[in-house]
Amino acid sequence: QVQLVESGGGLVQPGGSLRLSCAASGFPFRFYGMSWVRQAPGKELEWVSHINHLDTTSDYANSVKGRFTISRDNAKNMLYLQMNNLKTEDSAVYYCAKFYTAYRPPSRRMSEYTDRGQGTQVTVSS
Repeated sequence: QVQLVESGGGLVQPGGSLRLSCAASGFPFRFYGMSWVRQAPGKELEWVSHINHLDTTSDYANSVKGRFTISRDNAKNMLYLQMNNLKTEDSAVYYCAKFYTAYRPPSRRMSEYTDRGQGTQVTVSS
């Protein structure tokens, strides 16, 4: 079955950086668009970024554009999120999510992501 395991979260000061990783298994990772999404306490799940299966296009929420970079390694079945210049409002549990169908460009719609991992906590605080 689909398994997504996130890692790399932690406590960081404002302005700092973290790199999140997501190890994927149980499906042909190289054929699926993927996203990072996050959920802060008391808030709804929020889409952060997506990347297509070919690693040729990506998109970002306005709140993270210019600070976060999504990437993937299809040979290793890995998804990454490099987060720079972190702000307190970036604090959340971050999840990687698999798009519902293969080959199609991923979207920003949370309803089109069928699987998520257990998440990794990112806390930005001084």
